[in-house]
Amino acid sequence: MGLPERAQRLLLGKPVVIDAQTLAAETQMLLKLQEVTKQPALGVGLSAAEARRVVVQQGQMVAGKQPIGALRELTVDGAAGPLAARLYIPSSRLGADPVPTLMFIHGGGMALGDLDSHDGACRHLAERSGVQVLSIDYRLAPEHPFPAAVEDCFAAYQWLVKNADSLNADPERLAVGGDSAGGLLSVTTALQAAEAGLPMAFQLLIYPVVDFVNRTRSQELFDGGAFYLTKEGMDRLTDWYFPDEAAKADPLGSPGCRTDLPHGLAPAFIATAGFDPLRDEGEAYGRLLAANGVQVEAKRYPAMIHGFFNIVGVGRECRANAADIAGKLKSALA
Repeated sequence: MGLPERAQRLLLGKPVVIDAQTLAAETQMLLKLQEVTKQPALGVGLSAAEARRVVVQQGQMVAGKQPIGALRELTVDGAAGPLAARLYIPSSRLGADPVPTLMFIHGGGMALGDLDSHDGACRHLAERSGVQVLSIDYRLAPEHPFPAAVEDCFAAYQWLVKNADSLNADPERLAVGGDSAGGLLSVTTALQAAEAGLPMAFQLLIYPVVDFVNRTRSQELFDGGAFYLTKEGMDRLTDWYFPDEAAKADPLGSPGCRTDLPHGLAPAFIATAGFDPLRDEGEAYGRLLAANGVQVEAKRYPAMIHGFFNIVGVGRECRANAADIAGKLKSALA
């Protein structure tokens, strides 16, 4: 993935162009390497325990060794007991006055992922943004189906608000964010925080999944297995999370299906990827926020696939786009 783009194109052959978008050469190379090494697709063909190990391994392969000012291993309150957490303090904030702080919620289809699978991405986000990042674990499906994760994440955010002083966190610059399923859980956390009148300054929503009811055009285009996410894998993870089919339509199950939103929602940045099955629902949620008077910026990274935010240790374009997202966080909480 570190080869010059011209060399990558010579090795790969014809560029992939769909929906007037050209897939980044380094991403095409990554997908080819995944195919050659027979890396399993997300949620396909493995038990939950096996898939969790693979997600951590894959995350570490593309994360590299990212610097960070300081780390603290913590526990925070969940809805049913303590949750593991990790605080990333950027180098620029060591010894500083109370600092802006983002509670980060990892992705993984509500069933996979942990602090280690997203360690590199959180280090990169904290260092690039100058924002302290509190990454949290939460209970996973299928052992803990909906609404366990929703309840855990909101409980953790309440803990952050109450314990801001102990983390050197500025209570006026608290935010929530995450990728994919973590984007969903950031949405539900922000909705509940607004309803409860809790302070929140920003939402960082990275290719969030927000609609389990409707099928979108981007799903038709990109969930066939060529671009990391597959319909088979997403359906399996969804079934683990929603053993009760009716729960998909719950306002906290599919918040993208809501027509009205609570007053006081924090401003949001929504990142989507051009070759991502979740692209259209993330962009639709941005329009829903705007229709409800919420300040929102949505940006599509057209050459990217789902998961690019974690690819910070190899290649160039994915890492640059992850840095751009960090810049949005920096600007929002500066």
